[in-house]
Amino acid sequence: QVQLVESGGGLVQTGGSLRLSCQFSGSTFGDYAMAWFRQAPGKEREFVVVVRPFGGDTYYTDSVKGRFTISRERARNTVNLQMDSLKPEDTAVYYCNARKWGPLVYDYWGQGTQVTVSS
Repeated sequence: QVQLVESGGGLVQTGGSLRLSCQFSGSTFGDYAMAWFRQAPGKEREFVVVVRPFGGDTYYTDSVKGRFTISRERARNTVNLQMDSLKPEDTAVYYCNARKWGPLVYDYWGQGTQVTVSS
């Protein structure tokens, strides 16, 4: 019943910046780890970054370290992804992910937002 809606994608030149947002609804935001994945045409969906629900620990894939920053706005039930120094290889559909562990693992996805980096 969790719903995720991404926004903020668009077209940017190499070296530019974009800020993606993911709006969470339908459950308790603080119970979920929030992550961003991306999928380029013809490639598998890949992990980008995650922030844990309580301590706020983060983990970034090597290719975006130092360029991307995830943040959680608890008051707005929103997670953001600040993307700087963008490269053409960052071009992909970016998906927001929410995950909660219990007797079963619950995993939810947004519809994605397109990021295109031109050279």
